Amino acid sequence: MKRDETMQNEQKPFSWKDEIISWIKIIVTAAVIAFVLNNFIIANSRVPSGSMEKTIMTGDRVIGSRLSYYFSDPQRDDVVIFHFPDDPTGKTYYVKRIIGLPGDTVDIRDGKVYLNNSETPLDEPYLPEPMEPEEEAHFTVPEDSYFMLGDNRNFSADARRWNHKYVKKNKIIAKVLFRYYPSIKKIQ
Repeated sequence: MKRDETMQNEQKPFSWKDEIISWIKIIVTAAVIAFVLNNFIIANSRVPSGSMEKTIMTGDRVIGSRLSYYFSDPQRDDVVIFHFPDDPTGKTYYVKRIIGLPGDTVDIRDGKVYLNNSETPLDEPYLPEPMEPEEEAHFTVPEDSYFMLGDNRNFSADARRWNHKYVKKNKIIAKVLFRYYPSIKKIQ
């Protein structure tokens, strides 16, 4: 019986219809996988400005994990992709570093960041240059929100300049894991 089945399979004529259906199945499967990955697993973003230099340069492309904050909360120093709080459409994405956690107080004075009334400034080895002193500022981060600053503080349009100073947790899309263009680099 096996020989008859083999002969039937070998003698099956070529069908364009079967070939096209086969390709359509492959393309649909690939599209579904890409959709699931891009909307539920990873976030892909291009950084248009120098606000995160030297960590992330203008034009870099980064990958973030959408799963990072399903089982844990964002942490101080995480670099994240989020919906810009001053854009009512929710279509503008920003990439910044988390500085203030829910309930924190953040003071900026003499070009340094102080957390929770500390006399010692926050250690920020990722800054490319010291922050230029500006008018003193005080922020109290609401519950379920985060305070974001760019690494390139002297050229960053970050929470200090926004109308809505804080990013709600549900507006954080992903934790940035690595840069993949123009070269691969882990983001810390």
